[in-house]
Amino acid sequence: MSMEQKTVVVTGSNSGMGLATTVELAKQGAHVIMVCRSESRGQAALQEAIRRSGSGAIELMLCDLGDLAGIRRFAESFKARYPVLDVLVNNAGVVMLKRQLTRDGFEMDIGVNHLGHFLLTNLLLDRLTAAEQGRIVVVASGAYKAGSIHFDDPFLSRSFNPIKAYAQSKLANILFTVELAERLKNTRVTVNCVHPGAVATQIGVNRDTGFGRRVLAALKPMFLTPEQGAETAIYLAASPEVAGVSGKYFYRKKQQALKPKAADRESAKRLWAWSEQMVGLDG
Repeated sequence: MSMEQKTVVVTGSNSGMGLATTVELAKQGAHVIMVCRSESRGQAALQEAIRRSGSGAIELMLCDLGDLAGIRRFAESFKARYPVLDVLVNNAGVVMLKRQLTRDGFEMDIGVNHLGHFLLTNLLLDRLTAAEQGRIVVVASGAYKAGSIHFDDPFLSRSFNPIKAYAQSKLANILFTVELAERLKNTRVTVNCVHPGAVATQIGVNRDTGFGRRVLAALKPMFLTPEQGAETAIYLAASPEVAGVSGKYFYRKKQQALKPKAADRESAKRLWAWSEQMVGLDG
């Protein structure tokens, strides 16, 4: 679809794939709202996005996806100004090396990567259904293959490790996509998820201590650039080829078969019900 005059929200857009997605969609004529947690990093990224895209139709709005009250404030503020949302790109993500909790007491990986986006998407659904053809793009990961949803201990209070936490959150992203696609079947809104590949971003680097930076630098030559990693998300946001496609998982602009655990409707329904309870949405 033509992105001219389309309204797009990109979470986690202050660096990496989120910034690359913002720049490309702005170049295509979209009005892009960059959703960032930090005002200082967000403002720097906003200037960078304007410079790289040559577009003045980019703005910054603040939202911490680890804070449910903050997500609700953001949604109210957005909806007061915009009657329609054409594309929502759920891109923000964290990898925690040590177990930390969000403001609401959720383990950070599933709290930000899944529950924060779950609430945000649900609060913006009325604006997406008002669009000519609303699209939701969920940035997941092939790491889901190593994941399980630990319904008995979803916040991993008994046994935490970074891979277990991240993989659980990415499996949750895909199950969310599967269930949401089913719920949106009779609307003009599609939802798809994407594995961007191994991308050199700042994810996993502690911004305060710099921990993880040297590992990232050593691995960088083997990784895709953020621009390469963002290509499939941009394709799902803008291409007419996927106008009627929903509930699918993409890698390098191609649909991929999901492992059975990620396509399981019962797990998807169970996760949805639990997520509604966690974020305080009525079923």
